[in-house]
Formats: sequence, structure tokens, C-alpha cells
Amino acid sequence: MSIRSIRNLDLAGKRVLIRADFNVPLADGAVGDDTRIRASLPTIRYALERGATVVLASHLGRPKGNAQAALSLGPVAGHLSDLLGQPVRFASDCVGEAADTAVAAAHPGGVVLLENLRFHAGEERNEAAFAAALGALADVYVNDAFGAAHRAHASTTGVVAHVADAGAGLLMGAELDHLGSLLGNPARPFAAVLGGAKVSGKLDVIENLLGRVDALLIGGAMAYTFFARRGLPVGKSLVEPDLLEAAAVVERDARRAGVDLRLPSDHVVTARIAAGADTETLDVRDAAIGDRLGVDIGPGTSAAYATVIGGAGTVVWNGPMGVFEIDAFAAGTLAVARAVAETAGTTVVGGGDSVAAVANAGVRDQINHISTGGGASLEFLAGRPLPGVSALPDS
Repeated sequence: MSIRSIRNLDLAGKRVLIRADFNVPLADGAVGDDTRIRASLPTIRYALERGATVVLASHLGRPKGNAQAALSLGPVAGHLSDLLGQPVRFASDCVGEAADTAVAAAHPGGVVLLENLRFHAGEERNEAAFAAALGALADVYVNDAFGAAHRAHASTTGVVAHVADAGAGLLMGAELDHLGSLLGNPARPFAAVLGGAKVSGKLDVIENLLGRVDALLIGGAMAYTFFARRGLPVGKSLVEPDLLEAAAVVERDARRAGVDLRLPSDHVVTARIAAGADTETLDVRDAAIGDRLGVDIGPGTSAAYATVIGGAGTVVWNGPMGVFEIDAFAAGTLAVARAVAETAGTTVVGGGDSVAAVANAGVRDQINHISTGGGASLEFLAGRPLPGVSALPDS
């Protein structure tokens, strides 16, 4: 990518504001999953090793402009301190006197974590005054929060105008390089596996990928809109009636582009989405689904998808194949996770559910790149510019 990198910035003796993505689950006042925190460590350590004072900013949850104790980043400060092996000073606010005092007390080699950015409405509104207050805390700005890069907020776009220099962090750079390669010159065959609940959430991604991929494998509830368009029995499965024509256009465009578009050939159906519910595996053409709904791809589909994935030079996967949170409905998603991990091709996995699936399948370390930004990765793959990236200066 052509944006300036942290590697191009003079950091020695500078206060460096790093926009990180510490939007992590908290349980009983402790960090439940530190994946995103660990992903930010290379950038933080890079700045510290070059003599910077590191000021970290992030959001957590959706407090909608109101301070909420349950969404405080305080627990993250303690956890980050353990990971870095040094104290992390926590500022009780992200702007104003508390932030100014915490940053002023820090020295080169020190780390400050600001309180939740979204405790202020000015963050999501990208208010100039709030952006200026953030910028006043630093000499240099680094955006390492790919997960928030699709948001035009004060800490991702507005702040850039209020610092002397800016660039992308190491995590941001890695995300853009890996995802960019998918849209550039991927090793072929290039297979995309898309799942999740709704076609509407991934329609732009599908349309953008059709001119780039060799195979498109669709699973999850979004498949039922395609089935309904074909006149297949869908029972009570989720269907988006207003997208039936869009589904037909996708199939037509896939044929014209020579893309191997695959839909499930069999599925697991149930009368209720609950642990312990009775299930049955049916051919997708079987009207015995009745008033039940589909909750997973079947073993025939899993095997067929694994064959395509195994022969691919590049694979990108976003979205589960079913309601994988319930063990009885997880077999298809886990089969895809294992297939992606076992292929010799380059693999990229994005989206919280898909990332959780590769972790549950025990194959996380076998994936070439796991994206930290579900929404941002979808926006990128849809061909849309990311505000948090566009705001950074060109290299």
C-alpha cells in the first residue's frame, strides 16, 4: 500500500498517539480474550524501542457518549502491562486534565492508555474540537486499529490534521498488504468462502469478488435466499425476499465470469435453534424440511467445499456455515476451518465468527493471516475506501 508507515516516522523523543483496537470482551473485570491486544504489541514495542512516549487510544463497546464503568479500559491497562512487562499508566479520561496530566507524567519509553474514546460523543461524530484535543496529546499519530478503519471518527480521521506527522502501524500495514493481495494478484485458483446470516451484508463483497475469484462457496443462512430464488424448499429458514432478484443477478454474473459458484447440496435442519434439539440431514431439494429451518451445511457440502479449498492457491473465508455457536450445528463450519488450515495455498480469515471457528478447531496457527477487523475487511473486499486509511498521508 502507498500510505506512510510507522517505519517512515521519526519517533525518538516524540509523544506518539497510537490508535489501537482494544475492543475486547471483559468478564468479571478482566480481559476475556486478548487477541486484539496482542496484535497491537509489535507496533507498541517498535515505538518504545525508538525512544517514543506511547499514548494509546481505543474504544470499547458502544457507550454512546456516556461514561460506563462496565466499559472502562482500566482492565486492559493492567493486562497490557503484564504483556509488555512494564507499567502502563491509565488516564481516567481520553481528553482534558486527566489525559494531559497522565501524558505529561510519562517519559520516553513509557506507556499511557487513555480511557474509552466513546465515552465522548465527539468521537463518533468526528467533532473537530474533540479531534484537536486528542491531537494535542501527541507529536505523531499512528493508526494501528484496522478494526475501526472503516469508521470516520475523530480518532481515526479527524485527529490526523492536528499532529505534525502520521502513518500506519505494523498491524494496519499487514492487514492492508494481505487483503490487498487478494484484490491484486492472488495465487490461483482463488477461492472465496462466504457465510453468515444475510446476503445483504455481503452483497457488495460478492459483486466485487466475482470479477476476481475462480470459485465462490456460499454457506450459512444467506444460502436460503438463493434457494428461494431457485424455488427450492426453505421451510422457516431466513430468506430476504427483497434480494431474490439480486441473488439471480449474482448467479448470472458468476456464469458470465466463469466463476464456480457453489451452494450447499445438503443441510442440517431443525425445528428450533437450541442445544439438544433434534436434527436431520436432508438434500436441499427435499421438501421434508417442512416448517423446520436450516442451521448448518451437510457432510456432502462440507466434503465438496473441502475439495475446492484444498486445490486453491489462495483462500479467503468470512462468515460461518451455520449456527456454529451450538455444537450440534457446528460441524460444517469446523470442517471448513480445517479445510482452510490444511490447504497449501495462502489463507486469509476475517470476521469474528470465522476467527472463533479456526480457534475452536485448533487450527489458528495454520492460517496465514487472521484479520482483526470483520467490518473493515468486508468494506475493503467490497472495494470501498476505508476512511481511517484514506486519512493517512501517502508514502
